[in-house]
Amino acid sequence: MPQLLIIDQFGSFVGKKSERLVVKMQGKVVDEVPFADLEQVTIATSGATISSDVVAELVNHGVPVYFMTSTGRPYGLLSSPILTGTVAVRRAQMAAYQDARGVVFAKASVAGKIRNQVNVIKYFAKHRRQRDVALYELLWDGAGEIAKTAEGLAALQGETVDDVRGQLLSAEGRAAEKYWSLVQALLAQKIQFSGREHQGATDPVNAMLNYGYGVLYNEVWGSLLLAGLEPFAGFLHVDRPGKPSLVLDFIEEFRQQVVDRPILADLSRGFEPRLEDGKLDLESRRHVADLILSRLEDQETHDGHRHRLHAIMQLQAHRLANFLMGNGAYKPFVGSW
Repeated sequence: MPQLLIIDQFGSFVGKKSERLVVKMQGKVVDEVPFADLEQVTIATSGATISSDVVAELVNHGVPVYFMTSTGRPYGLLSSPILTGTVAVRRAQMAAYQDARGVVFAKASVAGKIRNQVNVIKYFAKHRRQRDVALYELLWDGAGEIAKTAEGLAALQGETVDDVRGQLLSAEGRAAEKYWSLVQALLAQKIQFSGREHQGATDPVNAMLNYGYGVLYNEVWGSLLLAGLEPFAGFLHVDRPGKPSLVLDFIEEFRQQVVDRPILADLSRGFEPRLEDGKLDLESRRHVADLILSRLEDQETHDGHRHRLHAIMQLQAHRLANFLMGNGAYKPFVGSW
């Protein structure tokens, strides 16, 4: 099975031995993977060194290399320029911003995110129906309140996404506020969580989430590139220099199922992440990465068939490309509960 390799130790050296990628620490081999078995490489530490012959081999095998900080903030990508589809897809993507296709995708993105928030809360509620009735009722009723924030999204009218963005972001914000308050209630007996904070957060729960989103971010970026899409030309998220707005759009329908669900389950079972200098320590970062990569291997039903979540992400990226090209409809992925 293809491997997603994460290199996270300061001072790692990434080299090549015959047809295998080799990771060394202080001259000793700590990992060795055939290039043919690699699907992705992520370097999540400063001070790592990668040899040019490894770069050439990875490019030849179509294996992207992602770079992110130890807190989970992605900052770089190395990929082959011949694996990014045709220019026709990107022309269609740019044109779609000025017509109803952009509206349809933006609405689907927000609706998908809200439905997945609902289903993740229901997932945790069902496991508490017998042993904690009060929490079950709080979560179940709260899931219903989140669902109500999506009412009316389908009926929103606009010639371009600029006409509906404000209403979509308002609904998204209301749903998120309720969702994270329920997460706080879910974790109350296990670990302190005062609410969602983004990059720079120093509490354990947000640190885990941010690192997990960083791992997912790389997966999303790779899926969009393979589908021939331009990561920097989004719809719901506005354009800014250096901001991959389509990545930020597309990730929304996967955050809850791929990152939130395994991390919240882990914390609910009593896992206690450790912080070091205001960020997760190496062992905790590895633990989070393992959670996300394991979840990506789980199967969910998609279009009537069972697929790995990793494969569903790629199928959705190609579905988006086809939709923007005028072929078929676009509907978001919604995971089970």
